Formats: sequence, C-alpha cells, structure tokens
Amino acid sequence: MKYVLLLLCSLFLFGTASAADEAKTQYATFCVACHGDAGKGDGVAGAALDPKPSDLSTTKMTDDEMAKIIKEGGTAVGRSAMMSPWGAVMDEAQLKAMVAYIRTLAAPK
Repeated sequence: MKYVLLLLCSLFLFGTASAADEAKTQYATFCVACHGDAGKGDGVAGAALDPKPSDLSTTKMTDDEMAKIIKEGGTAVGRSAMMSPWGAVMDEAQLKAMVAYIRTLAAPK
C-alpha cells in the first residue's frame, strides 16, 4: 500500500511538472517570435507588427480573457488579427497551463 501511495504521489508531481514544461515549450514554439522570451512584446517577428504584440509581463487580463485570446485569437476579443488562434493545437488543460506559464513572466526574477 505504501508503494501505491508513493507511485500516485510521484505521478501527480511529475504530471504537474510535465504540464508546466510542455507550456514552456509551447510558448517557445508559438509565442516567442512575437512576444519575446520574457513576454515583453519584443520578439523578432513582433518588431514588424503594427500594432505591437502585448507585453504579457504586465498584462491586466484575467485568466479567462487570456485563455480566450490564446484559444480563439485576437479578433475574438476585438484585438489584433495578428494574434493567431491556437485552440486547434491546444486542449483545455494545455491552455490552462499556458496561462499559468505566462503568469510566471510577470513574477519578479
């Protein structure tokens, strides 16, 4: 019984870390080009965009607003069409993990 409990705890802990790691990887894949490594809106591709990408490190959006923009794109909330929708490649758990990862960009380093 002790080993079963240990296994379940390990799965929970590694599952959580895995979701965070996946969100960081997806951010690097889908977001860095425009929003930059630190989320400041200063990515290489973002320099050519008008309007400039949002500074995610100072955003005032709620988690639900951020998830909607990520899932449905900027036009879904009256923002730039240059913000692509990523809902076709992210499920709800991945969206939630992405929002959580973006929140870490605002954390003091």
